[in-house]
Amino acid sequence: MTSGRDGGAGPAALRIQLGSQLRRLRKDRGLTREAAGWEIRASESKISRMELGRVPFKERDVADLLSFYGVGESESRELLGLARRANAPGWWQEYADIVPPWFLGYLGLEEAASLIRSYEVHFVPGLLQTDDYARAVIAHGHEGAPPEDIDRRIALRRGRRRVLQRPDPPHVWAVLDEGVLHRHFGGRAVMRGQLEALIDAAQQPNVRIQVVPFRGSPRAAAGLPFAILRFAEEELSDVVYVEQLTSALYLDKPMDVDHYAATMDLACLEAEPPDRTAAILHKILDELEDSAA
Repeated sequence: MTSGRDGGAGPAALRIQLGSQLRRLRKDRGLTREAAGWEIRASESKISRMELGRVPFKERDVADLLSFYGVGESESRELLGLARRANAPGWWQEYADIVPPWFLGYLGLEEAASLIRSYEVHFVPGLLQTDDYARAVIAHGHEGAPPEDIDRRIALRRGRRRVLQRPDPPHVWAVLDEGVLHRHFGGRAVMRGQLEALIDAAQQPNVRIQVVPFRGSPRAAAGLPFAILRFAEEELSDVVYVEQLTSALYLDKPMDVDHYAATMDLACLEAEPPDRTAAILHKILDELEDSAA
């Protein structure tokens, strides 16, 4: 039976949940992905993508698979209902005209993740940005964009932050290069507000922030920002997200994930421990105030 725990989850989370159920049903019957693909006139790779929740579901395909797996009427009805909800457009789709397609996929994964680990060398992570800081960063990266576009991009970032106010928010573990905290996007007042917001965020039970200090020569990541997303469904692999100028990489092969996970672990070791973060942020905030005097 399905878990019945989707509640108010977004479509990406529902796709992952449905895919997990389809994988369980197929394995319980001892069937291969190739056999399942043949049943719905699809490739083995499509079954793999469906079971990972990476693609929208055609209700007919789901119905045919459930019939092939010998699922009873009650459970089939529940899973087909889940498929319909999973196909609903995500709230972020209204921003598709200003957001590149390769980033829309990340927004769905971010909303579905139970743990988001990120390594940042340029900016405060989007989930932890204030509106004013976000405006400064977005304006810097989109010079000449109409003001209404900037406003909508900020609204999108604000929408992303709502995951942190859910009853079951994801755990966020951010490792920041110290340079991020000294780069004054928007001026002193904006950075002051952002530092204060980070101090508050670091006190939240589901948020952990670490700072890699200037001293020494950090070996981790070699200046490359990335994120690792983990999902509540144990059988789903972690996904590594690496953003580039005009595209992004989504990596889920064990060898790739293990490499980035080891790099993230090294970054955490090179960073100051989490219980030092508040003191570091307060010190930088004091220095900012002194420089304005």
